[in-house]
Amino acid sequence: MVRIGILTVSDRAARGEYADLGGPAVVDWLRRAIVTPWEPVSRIIPDGIDSVRDALIALCDIERVDLLLTTGGTGPSPRDCTPEATEAVIERVMPGFGEAMRLASLKHVPTAILSRQTAGLRGACLIVNLPGKPASVAVCLDAVFAAIPFCLYLIGAGRIETDSAVIEAFRPQ
Repeated sequence: MVRIGILTVSDRAARGEYADLGGPAVVDWLRRAIVTPWEPVSRIIPDGIDSVRDALIALCDIERVDLLLTTGGTGPSPRDCTPEATEAVIERVMPGFGEAMRLASLKHVPTAILSRQTAGLRGACLIVNLPGKPASVAVCLDAVFAAIPFCLYLIGAGRIETDSAVIEAFRPQ
């Protein structure tokens, strides 16, 4: 069974002052898109390089998730450190994910240029940073998810099959 980490990065949500909207938006999108059995491994943590770095390492190395989607902490404010924490733990950067997400988001809002999403590989896990707003989560997953199943195959992670009515996974012949 494929294990997918969903890491919400938000000071207010971690303190219980704000309902986590990003994590549930990720899970809802995945439930519509993925037809193979999968298990969500969800966490809510505060912003900050150390908290995000430690959670990424734990989800990849201890929980052994195949795919790790973060939501939140990708803007320009001082506490938004998800990309820096991601870069600290990945072994290889996958810059096309961030480029594609920003390009897709720019079709909806001019402030998408402020987003700093990134992606990379840690062992047999693909980590992708998503924005925190639910509508932006969907835009970004729509933009990149077709490539994720093949990427997971190439790194030796679990196999994901998608519902082609939602998103068609691309696998070269």
